[in-house]
Amino acid sequence: MKSTLAATVAIAATSALLFTAAAPAHAVAPEQSARSADRAQAGNRHENSLRAHASFLAMQEHFAVADGSGLYREQIPVQPGDRQYSFEWPFSQAHIAIADLANQPGSSGRRYDAALVTAAAAQEHYWDADGGTTGLPGYASYPVGEFGEGGDYFYDDNEWVGLLDVQRYLTDRDEAALARAEEIFALVVSGWDTDPSHPNPGGVFWTQAPWSNDRNTVSNMPGAQLGLRLYQITGEQSYLDWSLRMYDWTNENLQRPDGLYSDHVDLAGTIEPTVWSYNQGVPVGVNVLLYEVTGEQRYLDEASRIAEAAYRYYIDEGRLDDQPAFFNSIFFKNLLLLESVTGGSTYRDAMQQYADDVWTEHRDPSTGIFSFDEGPTELLEQAAATQIFAVLAWTPPQWRDLY
Repeated sequence: MKSTLAATVAIAATSALLFTAAAPAHAVAPEQSARSADRAQAGNRHENSLRAHASFLAMQEHFAVADGSGLYREQIPVQPGDRQYSFEWPFSQAHIAIADLANQPGSSGRRYDAALVTAAAAQEHYWDADGGTTGLPGYASYPVGEFGEGGDYFYDDNEWVGLLDVQRYLTDRDEAALARAEEIFALVVSGWDTDPSHPNPGGVFWTQAPWSNDRNTVSNMPGAQLGLRLYQITGEQSYLDWSLRMYDWTNENLQRPDGLYSDHVDLAGTIEPTVWSYNQGVPVGVNVLLYEVTGEQRYLDEASRIAEAAYRYYIDEGRLDDQPAFFNSIFFKNLLLLESVTGGSTYRDAMQQYADDVWTEHRDPSTGIFSFDEGPTELLEQAAATQIFAVLAWTPPQWRDLY
């Protein structure tokens, strides 16, 4: 097994110091060291691409439903009471995994074009054109029509698909994907709390389901990120205005003094304090995009502050493995977006270390399935691992299209 990038760099640095002390006249030239680092990165990208492909094949073999729908099971082994298909949130992450695979450079990515077409068509099995409680259409939590009875709308579920759609536009100039992303953003805006009598008034609700009135970091920051991407593409001021509104509300109500974010606030004004990794990653990405669209350094500084606090919390203090893999995939993607602007490799190296650990410690070599806990493996977990390996197979300039 190839050693991690961090270990490789450390060994190389130590060897260089010893060699310099013994024979300084023959020290390696900086340009030669740079070429060696480039070769190492190319090797890592190749290995990650192979791992991503193996993870995808296992996802298709074990989770895909063989009925022509393009849909997946929620978990394997299938449990009593499981529905025929997965819910929207797991499916969206499988769809994103395939898009990440297809965005690998050259022929490595093109081999997934057909699978991406299938996934995009299957995604529409969740689209409810009749609309939810706000009257606007969106992706229901379960397939509609011939494949299911639909379900409540979750704003974050829709936002992940919207972010995939803008990525499809940025990478492939897919106009239909852009149009759908704009529809999703309209739905998200319709979920804004307009009752000034509520504690912590404002914010996008998590769901239209009647059993929850929470307003979450994950229903607001990804909405802001989607709006900022749409502003970058279209230049329409309303996208920026709404993104700032969601960003400001979340910072005011859910950000802790150390920069990290709590999960949600309910209508009693009670804050649920759990610190999930994806709730830290997305605000990093939002601040990067705000820096790009405004040119204001304070946003990039804030992105770095949150990223550094999250790095300490999850990596230095050893909490990363306590987080679901499907939260960590979103977390790391946003850190790569930051490094696409700031440079450096701290977060890429941490992501590679995590990827190596996932591969060696959580994968069953006989099936290619990843398991993180006792019991069945979720589609979300398999999709997350596939995303992580696929994005690490991208070239660094491509990270500008991440979220």
